[in-house]
Amino acid sequence: MPRWRLRSGRLACAMAIVAATAAAAAVGVAAGVGEAEAEFDYRKLSGIIIPGFASTQLRAWSVLDCPYSPFDFNPLDPVWLDSTKLFSALNCWLKCMLLDPYNQTDHPECKSRPDSGLSAITELDPGYITGPLSSIWKEWVKWCVEFGIEANAIIAVPYDWRLPPSMLEERDLYFHKLKLTFEIALKLRGGPSLVFAHSMGNNVFRYFLEWLKLEIAPKHYIQWLDKHIHAYFAVGAPLLGSTESIRATLSGTTSGLPVTEGTARLMFNSFAASLWLLPFSKYCKADNIYWKNFFEGKGGYPHRQQCDEMEYTSDYSGWPTTLVSIEVPTVRGTDAYPSIMDLTEDITSNMECGKPTLLTFSAREVSDGTLFKTILDYDPQSKALLHQLEKYYQGDPVLNPLTPWERPPIKNVFCIYGIDSKTEVGYFFAPSGKPYPDNWIVTDVIYEFEQSLLSRSGHSVSGKPNNSSGDGTVSYNSLSLCKQWLGPKVNITRAPQAEHDGSDLQTSMNAEHYHGQDLFPNMTRAPHVKYITYYEDAESIPGWRTAVWELDKANHRNIVRMPVVMRELWLEVWHDMHPYSKSKFVTKAFRGPLRNEDCHWDYAKARCGFPEFCEYRYTFGDVHLGMSCRLKNSSTTLLRQYI
Repeated sequence: MPRWRLRSGRLACAMAIVAATAAAAAVGVAAGVGEAEAEFDYRKLSGIIIPGFASTQLRAWSVLDCPYSPFDFNPLDPVWLDSTKLFSALNCWLKCMLLDPYNQTDHPECKSRPDSGLSAITELDPGYITGPLSSIWKEWVKWCVEFGIEANAIIAVPYDWRLPPSMLEERDLYFHKLKLTFEIALKLRGGPSLVFAHSMGNNVFRYFLEWLKLEIAPKHYIQWLDKHIHAYFAVGAPLLGSTESIRATLSGTTSGLPVTEGTARLMFNSFAASLWLLPFSKYCKADNIYWKNFFEGKGGYPHRQQCDEMEYTSDYSGWPTTLVSIEVPTVRGTDAYPSIMDLTEDITSNMECGKPTLLTFSAREVSDGTLFKTILDYDPQSKALLHQLEKYYQGDPVLNPLTPWERPPIKNVFCIYGIDSKTEVGYFFAPSGKPYPDNWIVTDVIYEFEQSLLSRSGHSVSGKPNNSSGDGTVSYNSLSLCKQWLGPKVNITRAPQAEHDGSDLQTSMNAEHYHGQDLFPNMTRAPHVKYITYYEDAESIPGWRTAVWELDKANHRNIVRMPVVMRELWLEVWHDMHPYSKSKFVTKAFRGPLRNEDCHWDYAKARCGFPEFCEYRYTFGDVHLGMSCRLKNSSTTLLRQYI
């Protein structure tokens, strides 16, 4: 199953959660909960979806004739993703996808622009066969419609995921439009919005918050956020970047597309947004851009990076091991490395005469450009990458995105990610003897898994393993950085992901948490049981709540498709906004079925599982016993247990 179709998953389910809860709340109040006034009711909420990398359709905005192919590109034709043209007219397709690596302008013969609305994020490649394979949010949008959700309650904000942050604003006025989206949603619905961001969508939202800080008066900044944003759900946020971006930059990653790694690298490196996901040190910060602009005015001043002493006294810049180990030939100069115009055979023989040198690079040396400066003589693309890094990141007028995050100044922040999957955290590269873009090969990969470091080759690995492993794409230390947003006292609860009666519940109240250190509970795990661990803090900052959810074995690309995530979002929003909720967070004491789909047939007992909630009720068209197990009561009645 192609990996690219799972980039953002069905975060629209979260929107369904919000809006379905709105209808449920209205029914619940009418059914006897009372008529006391809540702070604001569910029907006023909106949901803003910010998708991840490669999760928005791109459409052609040119006429391009493709020779030797029956297919051409015309305005509004799909480009990302049109598998038919990808197979039959690859060169034409690349012209519509590639950007100039230096100024991020379109190819002279073809340009593409992001689609708009929910249609841009439902299916990447609509079609009878390709549609289901590339479906992201389509089924959940249908689910919302079936539950009577208003169309204006679900708002997608797609963007051109190829562009760096400053170009999103310069070319498309994206952040101005995003600000207007929040303001229009407030005017239309009457209440603040819930923000759901996945993967790189979190980087986009972070940049928006910093941009907004410079756009409006300082004394109105927090007021604007309180008025327009009720909660922020950060799903699979790469808070310290992802090592996979290094592999994609130096050797290419196809992510399931039917192209070679070299072609994938050529395309990936033309997008300056690819560097947005580079790993960086948690000990190095940039200047305070607000005061810099206040005193010096807006301009292209580079961010001066300042690193704590820990950067130089600790190993690996806060990562589990050395991120990049790369062999370079001893011979330097114009003939030291092959390019497209060189004579490959002669150069290869020269390289074989020199003894290669192994160079290593930490996260700081990757993000500050040291890696690209070092291999400048050996890689023709390093010059363009260095230009992108200096212009669009270190010289960004708003924010250097390759610096650690601080907790967003939003009342309610939920950080949600998967753990305990085998995740790449380091690479060994060597020259291949081929011209660009195939000039590097990956000779070894380092993984984190089950609190240890492994190598693909079986060689021993030096490093400092994390307390857990990442989600298969982003390492644990990057995902779990949001634990630093928690206060000194944290309530920790571990419960099974499946429906449960509370018998396997583990809690640790007021656990000590020291800033800058990971928080990992000493709790047991039953074999073959997947757990979700909640870290909750509602006391350290009055009026603010911070929560971190860790889900065992939840993959980065499909975490937002998981029913357990949708269930927990549903319950949290229901509890959070209910006028009679008694606790700061929804109870974890039990989890019962909330939808007909949650009921199943228990073959051991020859009845429906959860008999207190589910019953056997056959309907014409049911093809197995499990389909005939349905809820006894409405979802509204069941939700009252979680107030």
